[in-house]
Amino acid sequence: MTFDEMLRICSTAIKMGIEKIRITGGEPFVRKDIIPFLTSLSQIPGLKELTITTNGVLTAPLVPELKKLGIHSVNLSLDTLDRNRFFAITHRDEMPAVLNTMEALLHHGIDVKVNAVVMEAKNIQDIVPLVSLTKDLPVSVRFIEEMPFNGGGDHYTVLQWDHIKILETIREHFPDIKKIQDSAYSTSYNYHIPGHKGSVGIIAAYTRSFCGTCNRIRITPLGTLKTCLYDDGVLNIKDLMRQGLPDEALSAALVNAIGQRAKDGWEAEKNRNSKLGVHESMAAIGG
Repeated sequence: MTFDEMLRICSTAIKMGIEKIRITGGEPFVRKDIIPFLTSLSQIPGLKELTITTNGVLTAPLVPELKKLGIHSVNLSLDTLDRNRFFAITHRDEMPAVLNTMEALLHHGIDVKVNAVVMEAKNIQDIVPLVSLTKDLPVSVRFIEEMPFNGGGDHYTVLQWDHIKILETIREHFPDIKKIQDSAYSTSYNYHIPGHKGSVGIIAAYTRSFCGTCNRIRITPLGTLKTCLYDDGVLNIKDLMRQGLPDEALSAALVNAIGQRAKDGWEAEKNRNSKLGVHESMAAIGG
């Protein structure tokens, strides 16, 4: 989509009552003129919260501008604190750049949520070090169950590292960890360790036990509306706009699609047109 198309979708959604927008990707900051786009987006009347998800590689120099735009928080993808494992997972030696981004965000008073996907045989040994970040830093470290969004359609019959096992592993090293109240519509179960500045969250992304309170919708870079991560798209908004659909008709199409959303992620996956299961990459969906 063009930036103008993205701004039109956002403006329409805000007029319909949406108050929070998160810009994800792929990686938002690889796109030329992203700052002018964010500036225009931040100025739409009615938008109360603008946030970003980034891998942090290109972000550090832009943090002062993000602060001026009123960016409320940033989700930083970081699956490991080990430079060699970082390279093995991402295929690039950019961990210092990501850590510089985290430091810059904290320095400028922007809330940081560190997102770590827990992957068997890849970063299990990083769970405890990542939790330890919360001792001296006011960050929320969120561990995410691995989902089958790998671009190859590879499914596992049993998820080894579900939210229960992740919490048990953390509790073995931090026995005083306590459950804290989750915010409304939270997709994470949240915890705090006494004496720590930050918090810990666990997102049951594969177990999908939070579906009853999830109020997220997602629009992919190609303009496809997803009312659940596990559906294969329920409406192509880009096509409707390029067909000349006026805003009122666009709003009606959105309301109709959202009103028919699946009751949970399991139903959404079952209703996919493709019977091959989930096969797209998270980079295409918007991580």
